[in-house]
Amino acid sequence: MGKNLLHHHQHQSKSNNSQTKFIFVLFFFCLLGLACIIDLFWASSSSFSSSYLRFASNWVSQKPRIFVSQQQQNVDDKIGKKKRFLSATFADLPAPDLAWEQMPSAPVPRLDGSAIQINNLFYVLSGYGTLDHVHSHVDVFNFTDNTWCAKFDTPKDMANSHLGVASDGRYIYVVSGQYGPQCRAPTSRTYVLDTQTREWQSLPPLPAPRYAPATQLWKGRLHVMGGSKENRHTPGLEHWSIAVKDGKALDKEWRTEIPIPRGGPHRACVVINDRLFVIGGQEGDFMAKPGSPIFKCSRRHEVVYGDVYMLDAEMKKWEVLPPLPKPNSHIECSWVVVNNSIIITGGTTEKHPETKRMILVGEVFQFHLDSLTWSVIGKLPYRVKTTLAGFWDGYLYFTSGQRDRGPDNPQPKKVIGELWRTKLNI
Repeated sequence: MGKNLLHHHQHQSKSNNSQTKFIFVLFFFCLLGLACIIDLFWASSSSFSSSYLRFASNWVSQKPRIFVSQQQQNVDDKIGKKKRFLSATFADLPAPDLAWEQMPSAPVPRLDGSAIQINNLFYVLSGYGTLDHVHSHVDVFNFTDNTWCAKFDTPKDMANSHLGVASDGRYIYVVSGQYGPQCRAPTSRTYVLDTQTREWQSLPPLPAPRYAPATQLWKGRLHVMGGSKENRHTPGLEHWSIAVKDGKALDKEWRTEIPIPRGGPHRACVVINDRLFVIGGQEGDFMAKPGSPIFKCSRRHEVVYGDVYMLDAEMKKWEVLPPLPKPNSHIECSWVVVNNSIIITGGTTEKHPETKRMILVGEVFQFHLDSLTWSVIGKLPYRVKTTLAGFWDGYLYFTSGQRDRGPDNPQPKKVIGELWRTKLNI
């Protein structure tokens, strides 16, 4: 029996060897056949590729919508960004250079402050020092001797930034604004300053809080319109007015007026030749981060525009006028009136389409009231937003705001208190 087992084992080994050889030979011929097929395909690939590309080209021309994988899309986006790249300074407009002279800086740097000029005195109010620190005082600059000559406090319950301000030549009316640092909500409180006695009095509060509303005195009434609502982001369209005289309210309540066609904060509001103009602005702004105990600022979508509106003498209809040379915001106190024209200094424009970063404005604009046309009359020393502008003895002045990062980078960086002036020949 042992011999039979041995014989059976040897026979099985020979059978296995034969099967292995057969499999090996079969595998070899399969590889050889595959190589022939590949060689044949490769020889005709040029003709195939040409035919395919002609077909694909015809298909794309008829059906431009193409779907690709997310991975391929990311690669294409990176390549496309390189091809479509725009310079950070693409929004700068051609403008002549102006001869700027640096004057004594303000006692403190300011962002989103406010200012009113009364004769030779320039009243600069409140504003941010930093996002975590706000000012609660007024600094006064004397244009006659070019010195900062006075400082006094604001009421403790008055807003600290994004104020609406207007003056009749003695009294400064301060409406609403943001109370506190970071991105706290606006207040409805309203105050008036007697610049001769430097005493403050309260006025009836607005019907609702507003943030950076357009504000102006016109036809014996204090007008307040637009701005952002309580959440800092939603544009307000409401327009209210209240009769005032010699620093006192003649009405107990604010009166509802014709709404402004487009809402939002950070716009210039000017009365000249018995006409009221509202210039530039934006829809949307930073909001407080939900749940933040310090109301930490959080970026939201913003739309900057260059719209210009004029309210007729009967206060019943808004007229649309030619827009700014480019969208512009953060200009509520960046204007002066010179020789039947409105001069605007700096601001912010639309975000960069690639980087989505904020872009500051470095031009000086002039709106000619006789022809209702715009021109770019010069450049500032640097791009800067929320400038506070004044005009005295032929000189255009501006102070404060937030300037750019350098000539080749228009993004905002440093909050400043610098004061500059240039001689205007217009």
